Amino acid sequence: MTSPATGDAASNLSAVYDDRRFFGHPRGLGLLFTTEMWERFSYYGMRAILILFLTQSLHWSTKDAANLYGNYTALVYLTPLIGGYLADRWLGTRRSLVIGGVIIALGHFSLAFSDMRMFYLGLALLIIGTGFFKPNVSTMVGQLYRPGDSRRDAGFTIFYMGINLGATLGQTVCGFFGDPVRFGDGGWHIGFAAAGVGMVAGLIVYLWGRETYLPGIGLGTAAARAKEIVGGAASAATNVDTATIIHGLGGAVVGSVISYATGGFSLLGLAFGTLIGASLGITVLGTTGEERKRVFALFIVVFFVVAFWASFEQAGSSMNLFAANNTDLYIGTFHIAPAWLQSINSGCILIFGGVFAALWLFLAKRGWEPSTPVKMVLGLALLGVGFVFMVVGGRRADGGILVSPLWLVGAYAFHTFGELCVSPVGLSYFTKVAPAKFASLLMGVWFLANAAANKIAGMFAGYTPTPGQAPEVPAAGFAGYIQHVSATNAGFYTIFVVVAFGSSALMLLCVPLLKRLTASVKA
Repeated sequence: MTSPATGDAASNLSAVYDDRRFFGHPRGLGLLFTTEMWERFSYYGMRAILILFLTQSLHWSTKDAANLYGNYTALVYLTPLIGGYLADRWLGTRRSLVIGGVIIALGHFSLAFSDMRMFYLGLALLIIGTGFFKPNVSTMVGQLYRPGDSRRDAGFTIFYMGINLGATLGQTVCGFFGDPVRFGDGGWHIGFAAAGVGMVAGLIVYLWGRETYLPGIGLGTAAARAKEIVGGAASAATNVDTATIIHGLGGAVVGSVISYATGGFSLLGLAFGTLIGASLGITVLGTTGEERKRVFALFIVVFFVVAFWASFEQAGSSMNLFAANNTDLYIGTFHIAPAWLQSINSGCILIFGGVFAALWLFLAKRGWEPSTPVKMVLGLALLGVGFVFMVVGGRRADGGILVSPLWLVGAYAFHTFGELCVSPVGLSYFTKVAPAKFASLLMGVWFLANAAANKIAGMFAGYTPTPGQAPEVPAAGFAGYIQHVSATNAGFYTIFVVVAFGSSALMLLCVPLLKRLTASVKA
């Protein structure tokens, strides 16, 4: 017999599933679209001015500023693994989203104070709050649809547009206030506070509409699903614990070597190596046959995902500094805030996201659609083309002139084209290829790869040439070589041209192997 409470919940969910009043989707999608738009407004708005604040207001060295920036953005991608776990087991997605939003807002408002203790507190709150918010708002989008609902992919596409609309607005508004030409040194804190106002706006909208548009969505936990996943994993392997330890230790060694070679030992690099190694151990020894082959395919793809994002994420660090230090930002008497140029990325996604989706559909109808690995090969190549713009613009800047912002516009545009070939199709690839019993864990590996890439991006950005900044004492080994190459802007950005095109060529060679490893699924 069904209890009244259970019956009400089922009725509420059915009403949500059948709702088509938001462009053919549940109206709850519109509410989550708006909520996420404001949260991304706050995140990207603050990120757009962070490294500029550190170098121009606090007068940190480029290396120290880039290191903090890399640690912050890496942890922002790492904590959602913890926040998602807590929501699944105890808190529920609805409660976690509110907790995260409140902590994020407090973090931004902490940054508005001219005190370094409040500054560090603010960063910590932002990292923790994003961990609660980011995974759960996306989970709630998925909960709007019945299993197998053909509207789901389109719903996530609409949601993705909300992310980029928020990013564009945040970078524009916070970048405006965080422009010392207009507001002097006090403008930075106005920009940080503006990001907090955005998060509060998102929370207000969500709390206002959730009972009406999200009845029954995000309540309870995912305990039953977790038991199924754990049970399936346990029945497939008997020595997963041993594998976790062995692979975790191996990953720790690799992470330590990479972090040491690129700038010194890092506890964060050690943590990333351990987590990725442990995930490899659990999933490889927890599968057999075709499923194990698919796990190997995903970890091969992870290598290239890290290469892509470690280069792409120069946007908020080294390319942001290039905009501030080496670019002519005046059109007549009008001053372009350096952070505004970062909005080219999200703006291009809003304009061209639908174009790329239509292109894949057009090619699919004619049997010409490339496989996901080939799309990612193309994405890495387009990323390389973007950095060619930076090399040419950098060479002109090395001659002592302020260069046109069009070099950055061209770079950001091609980076966006590359992102559209890697990010959405990569997420889809993971959902299709990952064995069902490890779907959540391997999706976590995707975010781990993004987190590790942001850390690596920050370490490389520390070598950005900065006018008027005395060169450091030459280092030894690989770090010294990178330091030598990065003595000029053209040399620095050539590193990413080589990484992007080299990774593209290497992944192209791996395509036949990836097809064999994923032969049991359509990927």
